[in-house]
Amino acid sequence: MPQSRKPRAIRTRFPSMRIDDQPIAAINTTPLIDLMLVLIIMFIVTLPMRENKVPLDLPTNPTPPAVPPPVHRLDLDAAGQARLDGVAISDSALRARLAAIAADPAHPTLHFSPDGATRHERVDQVLADIRIAGITSLGLVDAARFEAAIAG
Repeated sequence: MPQSRKPRAIRTRFPSMRIDDQPIAAINTTPLIDLMLVLIIMFIVTLPMRENKVPLDLPTNPTPPAVPPPVHRLDLDAAGQARLDGVAISDSALRARLAAIAADPAHPTLHFSPDGATRHERVDQVLADIRIAGITSLGLVDAARFEAAIAG
């Protein structure tokens, strides 16, 4: 004969409420978090876009210089001989002349034109002399001729 089973009590996760039980003091924070996220998104959207501007005080009517600055031309031939304004010049005289050009209050421009066959060490030496003299306005001219000589 089969044995009869006793009915089991159903367990639930929630405790049964009795009159003497205290109310649960926990607050459901899910709606609060949802509200916080919505508010953060609204604040981000309403913030003004940041602009990266640098304030500059520019002249309204710049006047061009009345007289353009003088231009000096320094040429190096294939042998490395320097010519300043068409006149052959030694290295020591070139350094002194470059210092005088840098000290000129008219701020002259120096145009440098090395020959394509000139040794690179010589060109570097002359460029170093120009830098040491303090010349700030330098232009490399006849670059096409120099590139053609290098390309061969």
